[in-house]
Amino acid sequence: MSSSCSFRITRTAEDIAQAITALSQRLVKLEQRQEAIELQLAQSQNEPQADELEMLDGVDELLRECKQLLECSSKIDSPEQEWSDEKEQEAFAA
Repeated sequence: MSSSCSFRITRTAEDIAQAITALSQRLVKLEQRQEAIELQLAQSQNEPQADELEMLDGVDELLRECKQLLECSSKIDSPEQEWSDEKEQEAFAA
C-alpha cells in the first residue's frame, strides 16, 4: 500500500512539474511577444507617418503660394504701379 501511495505522489509531482514547465514556457513566449509589441509601438511613435509628412508638405506648398500671392499683390498695390497705371489710362484715353 505504501508503494502505490508513493507512486501516486511521484506521478502527481511529475504532472505538476510538467504543468509548471509548460506554463513557464508560455510565460516566456508571452513576455517576448509583449516586448516585440512595445518595441513596435515605440518605433511607430518615433517615426512620423507618411501621411503626416505628405500633409505637412502640402501645407508648406500652400504657404509658399500664399506668400507669392501676397508679394504679387503688394507689388500691384505699390504707388509706383498706381502711377504707371494712371499714365497708361491717360495714353489710351488720348
